[in-house]
Amino acid sequence: MPPTLLALALALAPAAHAQEAYTIDPRHTFPSFEVLHHGFSIQRGRFNQTTGKVVLDRARQAGTVEIRIEAASIDTGLDELEKVLRGPGFFDVERHPLITFRASKLRFDGDRLAGADGELTLLGVTRPVSLEVSLWKCGLYPPNRKQACGAEAGTRIRRSEFGMTGSLPGVADEVRIAIQIEAFRD
Repeated sequence: MPPTLLALALALAPAAHAQEAYTIDPRHTFPSFEVLHHGFSIQRGRFNQTTGKVVLDRARQAGTVEIRIEAASIDTGLDELEKVLRGPGFFDVERHPLITFRASKLRFDGDRLAGADGELTLLGVTRPVSLEVSLWKCGLYPPNRKQACGAEAGTRIRRSEFGMTGSLPGVADEVRIAIQIEAFRD
């Protein structure tokens, strides 16, 4: 192909979209939950071991999210409660050591990530879940001068839809899930 035709072909070709991969920082990512306890209080807990990846193509407003949570890392501040929650009827960590969220559809509002639609797998049951993003920022992370993205995302699920029926109805079926994420560019 003559040089002028090659240059023209390259100029008319669709622009390559740059995907950016980010690894979730487990020191700043702690999925948490809230559930009504016998109508008297809202009980809270979190998971202390989380890994995952975020892949973004900001120009196309697309990407993927994968979050893997070690179910046995549940932390409520009360050892006795954690033993119950690790057992059958709740997280059953012996049979189901991982909780995962995988999203292949990201929703944007302008340049801001507004949500992630995907699937949550809990107790071996996979169901569609949409996370709403209330905080979103990408940029230079001041402490280490690396590129990073961070988000606060949340949703509500019915735990019984995943087979988690321990202490129903005293402990509510509806659970609020919040996930704060910080991830560094690979």
